[in-house]
Amino acid sequence: MAMTLITTNTSSNAASSSFTSGIDSTYKLYIFKFININAATDDATFGFQANASSQSGYNETISSTVFRAYHKEDDSGTPALAYNAGIDQAQGTALQALGFGLDNGADASMSGELHLFNPSNTTYVKHFYATTNNLQNADFTEEQFTAGYINVTAAITNIQFAMSSGNMDAVIKMYGVG
Repeated sequence: MAMTLITTNTSSNAASSSFTSGIDSTYKLYIFKFININAATDDATFGFQANASSQSGYNETISSTVFRAYHKEDDSGTPALAYNAGIDQAQGTALQALGFGLDNGADASMSGELHLFNPSNTTYVKHFYATTNNLQNADFTEEQFTAGYINVTAAITNIQFAMSSGNMDAVIKMYGVG
């Protein structure tokens, strides 16, 4: 299957990055790639939310699960693979975390991707999964795995990425796969 670049959002010291066009019935899979996301505020969380067709506010209901693998930069402590109950959602409407505790140093960033399945379908909920890697503010590398669904049967037409606090420098690309 071929990936088609639909748009690239490049943000500098921005509160959010929104995709408000191009998510339609053309593709059954949309992939968002995050490239060197840098938080302005230390210990911020990077995530997304969605709007169904004709809705606003980026507050759709999400159910998700999150687990992570991490290892300290100085090799102290024990590497771990663990469920992260603090940032999943059970029918929540908050920003869905894709990377948390981000370090805001000039040498720190987060990269990864979000896969959104069949957002224009009006029969079923909208499934997603994401994989990200970042330098945590406690000086360890973390790979985070997030999966879930947006609990609406209306078409999803807008996606917004943001930090839980502060601004960000970001390059986010949206692809259609078909």
